[in-house]
Amino acid sequence: MEQASGFVVATRAALAQLSALAVQYSFSVIGAIILLILGWLISRVVSRWAHNGLSRIHGIDATLSQFFANIIRYAIMVLVIVMVLGQFGVQTASILAALGAIGLAVGLALQGTLQNIAAGIMLLVLRPFRVGESIETGNIQGIVVDVGLFATELKTSDGVYRLAPNSTLWNVPITNYSRRPTRRNEISVRIEATDDLARAQAKLMALAGRDKRVLRDPPPVVYVADFDAGGATITLRYWTSSSDWWISSRELTKAAKLAFGKQPEGIPDPQVSSHDAPGESGPPAPLGADEPGSVRT
Repeated sequence: MEQASGFVVATRAALAQLSALAVQYSFSVIGAIILLILGWLISRVVSRWAHNGLSRIHGIDATLSQFFANIIRYAIMVLVIVMVLGQFGVQTASILAALGAIGLAVGLALQGTLQNIAAGIMLLVLRPFRVGESIETGNIQGIVVDVGLFATELKTSDGVYRLAPNSTLWNVPITNYSRRPTRRNEISVRIEATDDLARAQAKLMALAGRDKRVLRDPPPVVYVADFDAGGATITLRYWTSSSDWWISSRELTKAAKLAFGKQPEGIPDPQVSSHDAPGESGPPAPLGADEPGSVRT
């Protein structure tokens, strides 16, 4: 009997303690649920405000604004979870210290990835190139298809897909062939000493005048670039839109060769060449066009 009565007393005591704990922690559980719901709603509202506010700033890319909005949202949710754990008596200081240590370890492990993210942010803010522009940087050349936080997608002039990590694009000089609306080109012709210099200059100027892609402002010019006892090199310098640079340089070079024609027997044909301004290189061929010097089969 005594054992039965003792068991009943222990059971009642245990139930009393459980009811006390249930009453004590029920408010904590309810408070935790309310905090989670409020935190989730606040994080969504604040991230949406941040995204809309950053989108209104000139020069901020949509990818970048969404990235910062997501960071704000996740940061708020982390704080909410820490507050919820604090409702149950968990030491939040140790949690924050553990999160800091985990963040440091992840940062060291993903050092290369973080470099790409940092470079991607700088590329999206400074905008050295945009989607659809033709660029060249190091050994990478092509049309920009997409600029992301980790890498940039490009399409080469022969239709090849290329994916370049942002860190490789940020640490080297970038040549953007599409950013400026106009480009300059030069076509040089080598003539003999017995040829009429004024007539040769007039021919080159006439070629520029007949081509509608050659801009009239600034006007094209023809000048003697070099001379020696054997002859002279005359150069046509003209400006055209960046979109017409490649095709105009090829067609005007061909027209110059045809304009000067075949020389009398014993005199070599004039040497015609097309080149960009000194110290620069021409842009890649448009998509679908042959590269200079290539032969279609």
